[in-house]
Amino acid sequence: MKLNRWILTLGVAVGMSFGLAAQAQVLPDAPRDGAYDEETVGEKGIIEYDHIRDSDVFFKMRVWRVIDAREKMNLPFKYPKEMFISVLRDAAIEGSISVYDAIDDEFTRKLTTDEVAKIGGGEPDTVYVVDPITYEEKMEIVTREFDPTKVNKFRLKEDWIFDIETSTLIVRILGIAPVMEVIDDQGNYRGDQPLFWVYYPEARTVLSQHQVFNPKNGGSRNSWEDLFEMRYFASYIIKKENVYDRRIQDYLVGVDALYESDNITNEIFDFEQNLWEY
Repeated sequence: MKLNRWILTLGVAVGMSFGLAAQAQVLPDAPRDGAYDEETVGEKGIIEYDHIRDSDVFFKMRVWRVIDAREKMNLPFKYPKEMFISVLRDAAIEGSISVYDAIDDEFTRKLTTDEVAKIGGGEPDTVYVVDPITYEEKMEIVTREFDPTKVNKFRLKEDWIFDIETSTLIVRILGIAPVMEVIDDQGNYRGDQPLFWVYYPEARTVLSQHQVFNPKNGGSRNSWEDLFEMRYFASYIIKKENVYDRRIQDYLVGVDALYESDNITNEIFDFEQNLWEY
C-alpha cells in the first residue's frame, strides 16, 4: 500500500510540474528570447519563376538525385528543433500540401491525410508486456510512433532546361520524396523505403513559411524554399532519363556508380559551356 501511495504521489507531482511548464510556455508577458525582434520567414513569400514557353526549350534533361542528410552540408535537414521530414509530414497531415503514393514518381495517386499519418508509424502493433505486480505476461495493442530520425535521405526529381529566349540553363524541382531506413527486428539494415512524393511546385508556399537553420549565420532568415532554389545542398544523381528507365545502381555499383553520377553532372555543365565561344 505504501508503495502504491508513493507512486500515486509521484505521478501527481509530475503531472503538476508538466502543467506548470505548459502554463509557463503560454505566458503573454514572457521575455523575448533574442536580442531583437525577428521577422517571420513567411513574410518574404516565394521566389517567382520566369515563364518558360515550350517553343523556347532548346534542351531538357530529367534527373533524379539523392540528398543524404548525414553529409556535413546537409545537416540542417536533421536540425532537431524542426526536421525537414517533420515539416513535410505535418503539412501533409494538416492538408496544407498534397502527398502522392510512393509506388511511382509520377504523382498518379493522391494520399489521404489518414494514409499519410500511418506511413512509417501509426499502425497498431501487438506486443507482450509483463505486469510489474503479478509478473504475468499479457498481450497489449500499442500504436507505433513515427520516428523522424530514421529518415536520412530525400529524393529529388527535377528537370534541367535550356531556355533560348533568355539563354539560360534553368533547373526546376518537380518532386521530393523522404526516404526511411528499413530496420528489421534484429536491428539489421534492410534497405531504403520512400514514404511518399510531394509535388514541389505546390509545396513551395508552405516551405517558404518555415525557417531553415543556418549553421554559418544565425541572422540569415532563409526558408526551406530558399534552400532548394539556391541549391544550398549536397547531392548525387541516381538516375537520368533513359530508354531502359533504369537507375545507375542497376548497371553499376560502388565507385563506378559515383563516377557515373559525376559524369551526368558534368554532361549538364558541359552542354551549357559548349554553347558559348570565348
